[in-house]
Amino acid sequence: MKTIKLASEQIIPFKIVCIGRNYIEHIQELGNEVPDNMVIFVKPNSSISAQLRSTIDEPIHYEGEICFMVKQGKLDAVGFGLDLTKRDLQSRLKEKRLPWERAKAFDGAACFSEFMPLDDTPIESLSLQLDINGTEIQSGGYPLMIYKPEDILQEISSFMTLNDGDIIMTGTPKGVGVIKPQDHFKGKILSGNITLVSQAWVAE
Repeated sequence: MKTIKLASEQIIPFKIVCIGRNYIEHIQELGNEVPDNMVIFVKPNSSISAQLRSTIDEPIHYEGEICFMVKQGKLDAVGFGLDLTKRDLQSRLKEKRLPWERAKAFDGAACFSEFMPLDDTPIESLSLQLDINGTEIQSGGYPLMIYKPEDILQEISSFMTLNDGDIIMTGTPKGVGVIKPQDHFKGKILSGNITLVSQAWVAE
């Protein structure tokens, strides 16, 4: 089982619950419709990877996200995550009205920073920043989310048990794109102007 670092501990997330289409401008950049209900899908523990790969059978697309680790039914810690997607395959599956797992839940489909306890950090102060090769490519956070983290937690918990250590990925702002070999990625989670956690990867 893959582990994620929480402060000085190693935690095993049993699953990663992801929210799709949670930022209006990202919905528009992909030409999708604004959903009537929360879009929810799951990645397994086996999708977690420390390596960022540019190709797995086909080119991989990145999506930077604010992520939460759950403990005792609450949002306990925050980290930066990359939801990795086989976009061409996802488009073909969507055209046939088929599930997305082949495009979203493959081995290597999720990369994470260390997670930091929220403690007294206001969730509404949180935002993300993703730089690629030194240029800011994605930014966004709580004010731009259609569904706020507290609402996401409540909706997921209404039909699915969240185990301690499970991760919620809250969706991505605009600026998604293709990963290229040797791209330098740096993701940050901020509270206001304060960086809570950051993580760097070099794409293989």
